[in-house]
Amino acid sequence: MNSHLSILRGSLKALAFAGLALALSNCAAVKTGGQSSLSYDPVTKPVKNPANVRVKMSTGAQRVYVMEGNEVLLATPCSVGTASTPTPKGNFTIYSKVANRRRQSSPGAGYPMTFWMEFKSAYGMHWGWVKPYPCTHGCVRLPIKSAQKIFSMVRTGTPLNIATSQPEDATIGRTLPVLDDSKLADPPDSYMNSSKVFEDAAKGKMYY
Repeated sequence: MNSHLSILRGSLKALAFAGLALALSNCAAVKTGGQSSLSYDPVTKPVKNPANVRVKMSTGAQRVYVMEGNEVLLATPCSVGTASTPTPKGNFTIYSKVANRRRQSSPGAGYPMTFWMEFKSAYGMHWGWVKPYPCTHGCVRLPIKSAQKIFSMVRTGTPLNIATSQPEDATIGRTLPVLDDSKLADPPDSYMNSSKVFEDAAKGKMYY
């Protein structure tokens, strides 16, 4: 009996150690560090024909590319959905644009989702805190200046392709910086619930 208990205890210890090692290895694999998204201002080429503009998104690289034909007009890091709440993949159309939108559902009702560009019911690209790993409930968070510029470049009807990877990941996508807002404290509710948050967003800035 005692030998069986010893074996069982040993097995449990081994499993616990393996679980701890796996957790530590997963944490080590998460990218961290980098500049705040608030300082990121993407280089932009002018749109020549709005009818030819399309957007491509890579969930694996967490990149958004605004294209005109085969030319990249703007490239930016973004944050996409987690494995349990993924950003949907496929071909979509940006069918709704609202510059000064607030979250409708709870929790977080009233939180600003500035420069909202909806491509599927309850899913959209918008301003939000960006991290170098998937962290959203399915929406696509963009740096404030990226969101502002993309909002001005797309229109209702602009096509959007979302895939695990895009060809641009290996070229311009690799040159983009690591953005990480994980250490930024959320601004006070008095600011986030005021009209000032939208006034600042129109200038391409936020609270900080």
